[in-house]
Amino acid sequence: MRTALWSTKKRRRYSVGGAILALLLIAIGALAGFTTNGGKGDFARGTSVLGIDISGLDRSDATARLHAGLDGKPELDKPITVHITGDSAKAADAQVVPDQVGLGVDVDATVTAAHANGGHAVAPAVTLDTSKLDAALRPTVDKITADAATPGSVTFDGVTPKVTYPSPGKGVDIQKTGDAVKTGWLDAVSAAGVATGGTVPSPGQPGAPSVSVPLIEIDNAKGRAQVDQLMDSLVKPAVSAPVTVHSAKGDVTITPDMIAKSLKITGTADGTVTPTVDAAALRTAMGPAISKIESSPPSAVKGTGASQQVLVSTAGGAYVDGNKLATDVLGVLPHATPRTVNAVLNPAPAQVTDPNLAKLGVKEKVSSFTTKFPGGLTLPRVHNIVTVANKVDGAVVKPGATFSLNGYTGWRGYEQGYVDAPVIENNKLVPAVGGGISQFTTTMFNASYYAGLKDVEHKPHSFYIPNYPSVIESTIFWPTLDLKFQNNTPYGMLIDTSYTNDSITVSMWSTKVYDSVKTEWGPKTNVTKPADKTLPAGPECIATAGSDGFKQDAYRVIRKDGKEVQREKFSWSYDAEPHYTCAKPDPVTTTATDQADGQQPATDQPVDPETPPAVPPATSGWGR
Repeated sequence: MRTALWSTKKRRRYSVGGAILALLLIAIGALAGFTTNGGKGDFARGTSVLGIDISGLDRSDATARLHAGLDGKPELDKPITVHITGDSAKAADAQVVPDQVGLGVDVDATVTAAHANGGHAVAPAVTLDTSKLDAALRPTVDKITADAATPGSVTFDGVTPKVTYPSPGKGVDIQKTGDAVKTGWLDAVSAAGVATGGTVPSPGQPGAPSVSVPLIEIDNAKGRAQVDQLMDSLVKPAVSAPVTVHSAKGDVTITPDMIAKSLKITGTADGTVTPTVDAAALRTAMGPAISKIESSPPSAVKGTGASQQVLVSTAGGAYVDGNKLATDVLGVLPHATPRTVNAVLNPAPAQVTDPNLAKLGVKEKVSSFTTKFPGGLTLPRVHNIVTVANKVDGAVVKPGATFSLNGYTGWRGYEQGYVDAPVIENNKLVPAVGGGISQFTTTMFNASYYAGLKDVEHKPHSFYIPNYPSVIESTIFWPTLDLKFQNNTPYGMLIDTSYTNDSITVSMWSTKVYDSVKTEWGPKTNVTKPADKTLPAGPECIATAGSDGFKQDAYRVIRKDGKEVQREKFSWSYDAEPHYTCAKPDPVTTTATDQADGQQPATDQPVDPETPPAVPPATSGWGR
């Protein structure tokens, strides 16, 4: 019995000890797994790409980190020298710019490779467009041989295809050259430590990326058959009918003309011919059609037309995935009608393209204000509004700094591009250079007001202008009247201006500090009626409809964290604007001789096209 009892206890002690040992092994294994895999992420500890550590991250975060570390790096676009040796010891160098030949890091493929084989420094997957490389090297090949091979291609005259067949001769082995270029570029980028701030030497400097390749005889006879085959199977069907694009926001049509402008049939000197639909060319060809199914997020831009630059944009909008659309369109072009593809609409991410703005915390729109103007962009006063708006667009007010409109623009005269338009002077409207700028001033004042910025200096108009908010508006006059406001936030403030055919908008971009900024108006008091007055006839006379005078208070109410933190009073008394009419000039007697000479009889209306209209709209907001 004693033996049996001892035996039982021993087995129990052994079982408990085994369980403890098993738990320890599990814990050690888990710890080892944590150490190897870097936590809950998809990438093992020690995984890096070009010096960028992605260990412990999941795939999406690793992709984002690589894009952040590599995208837009100017060092990655330093030229690589391709030394080509040719006939009779001739040689020449071609400077190949990576971006122009599609040479770069394929982030998605790199992430996939790192996930499959991580735990160490992973070589990135490198992309290269051999057709573009061949085209980039061709001028250099022509310099060192009179017998260069030429590629085949198909272009379009309207929707009519034009064929160029390849011809044999001398050239480089484009596949081997491409491999050499990718290796040489990657070696230089890796050695320089570009992702961590290193510099790739420029051509001619020690250590600059370079490769050497020889000329060889190119037999590209196969290219003729490829061109003929593509003509029958793709090119002719491609422009025979439209392609319908379905989307969540409706359908748009890609016409044969749009297809012809974006379908590229290009070849290399070795006879290879490759069809593609150029995504950028397709977007350009579609023009306004694609905008019907897209929407833009709010953004601050600088400049106009081709020089326009997006400085900051918020997340949102809906953009067609151009690369996928191009790929899908290429896939249906050989088919008979009806041909349809589905557009994928992706939201645009928030972005700040200027690193200086990012450092200042400029990331979102915090206020915006718009005023309307009649008559279109050709009116002199509107010309002045647009001129000053373009001048101020993109201005940055740093934390604690005060912005002065007069100080920023300087004198606004003829030499600065401003023209004559009505201003208020001595209680009546008269033409003067820079007239109309007060409308921009009012618009900007409201944008700063609703951003919660500190009012330093402003002065409302002497007369009430109905299309401006009463009291919360401002005039300007060089050099005695200015608009000034202080950026009393801890973030930078970007001023963004834009205009349409009938409006001007000023927006402030920064980091939002307040929940809301609103205005509460008190009642109008001390109302006075306009007097009727007559002015001498002539170009100096500007008739007005007149407006009431009154006094009014307005309160700016600022809320933060759900509470009212500021209530600021603004007050102003408007004079009644007289109802001005222009006296009729004395009649002028016109003789038969005057008529015969082609002179016109005098009229009540001036004929000078630069003269402001006789009866401007009461809501026009005239002023300098």
